[in-house]
Amino acid sequence: MQTLYTVASLEHDAEQNKRAAARILNDKLEHVLDIFTVSVLYSLRVAQYADTDAASRLSKYLPTAEDKNVDTRIAENSFVRKMTGNTSFTEKIKKDKLERFVDEDWVKRIFHSLIKTDEYTRYLEEKTPNPVQDKEIIQFIWEKQILENEGMVSHFNDELPGWEDDQELIIMLMQNFFKSTARVNFQNLLSGEKKEYAQDLLLAVIEKEAPCMELIEPKLNNWDKDRVALIDLLLLKMGVCEFLFFPTIPTKVTINEYIDIAKQYSTPQSGQFVNGVLDNILKDLVKDERIRKMDRKNS
Repeated sequence: MQTLYTVASLEHDAEQNKRAAARILNDKLEHVLDIFTVSVLYSLRVAQYADTDAASRLSKYLPTAEDKNVDTRIAENSFVRKMTGNTSFTEKIKKDKLERFVDEDWVKRIFHSLIKTDEYTRYLEEKTPNPVQDKEIIQFIWEKQILENEGMVSHFNDELPGWEDDQELIIMLMQNFFKSTARVNFQNLLSGEKKEYAQDLLLAVIEKEAPCMELIEPKLNNWDKDRVALIDLLLLKMGVCEFLFFPTIPTKVTINEYIDIAKQYSTPQSGQFVNGVLDNILKDLVKDERIRKMDRKNS
């Protein structure tokens, strides 16, 4: 949707738009991957700061017994070691110089906030934390110490290009990351199948604009299409394309997805508007026997 929105501002013909769209989509995916990787990196850096903090306390002129016996196991717990040994992760950071986005002052602040929490205390009370607990404490850092810190989020808005626009997507990617770390490839945000789908949908909306608008315009109910929010119109085109040209996507899934996107990115009334128009178009397509869907397992 964001790619199509950008392309809509270009004064190109269809062929030029297709080339531009493919380039913009790839750039967008790469940029989102950068922000996602930095989000993971921040979470790990907070955990690793335990070593820095321990060294600082030990270097005091008169360190206390507590200063001399700081528990730093979080800095090298099994999850941290797994990620720092992940080649796709470390190469992504090095290739795109992502360390430049990590602010050590914020790492320090978040760490000192972390060590005051009951969750961190309970983690240290476990003499031999298991891999699940090791991952959970890193997830706690991300979800509760970083995301719920207004100053940290404001810092992301100011210093991490694209965070404000893609925050919800990054949060979703981080949720999926903690659910199944082994499936994440930091060199490619999308699997080959998903990337192909994204590109196919993008091109379908551009190539099939005329037949899509033939279906959409009669359903606008006294709305001049030029007065309909551009995002709403793009979502309608995408929805119609999924109805007609993507047989493995159930129509109910299509409608629900575009309602959610409209609510998030467009006007307060857009969710209801997109729902009504797509539902009416779908009824006509079903009546005319133009919907051909198949089970994904058999596709």
